[in-house]
Amino acid sequence: MPHAVVNPRQRSRAKQLRQAMTRAETLLWRYLKADRVAGLGFRRQVPIRNHIADFICMSAKIVVELDGESHDFEERQKVDQSRDAFFVSEGFQVLRFANEQVMSNLEGVAETIRQAATGRLRGLPLSPALPHKGGGSRNTAASITQTTNTPRGQP
Repeated sequence: MPHAVVNPRQRSRAKQLRQAMTRAETLLWRYLKADRVAGLGFRRQVPIRNHIADFICMSAKIVVELDGESHDFEERQKVDQSRDAFFVSEGFQVLRFANEQVMSNLEGVAETIRQAATGRLRGLPLSPALPHKGGGSRNTAASITQTTNTPRGQP
């Protein structure tokens, strides 16, 4: 993705978000920045047009979004769907996790991100299942927005 001009207001907001990350974002960021996910480089709170992605891997074209309790409301979910559609239209795959998933199952979240990134880099089908910590039966699957492997502008 070529470098795009970022609105100064968006850049400032992204900087504020980087300085005030949630506990779940901080935990996942420490894991991602240590190159523990397939050696891929991730960036945090990245402005892309009118949106700010929580975490992004440009080489695998993956956006990782963490959702707190505010995302449980229908109005917020509609906004999230619109954001996801925008990222997909830009060629990204969107992975959404609840903050609670990161706090209770960081390894499972990281493994889901690793599988998605590896699949995108190899062009393989993606696995939407999040491994369960301790073999529990809780539903902790990540929300994954699928994209096609066709580059933008081609049929």
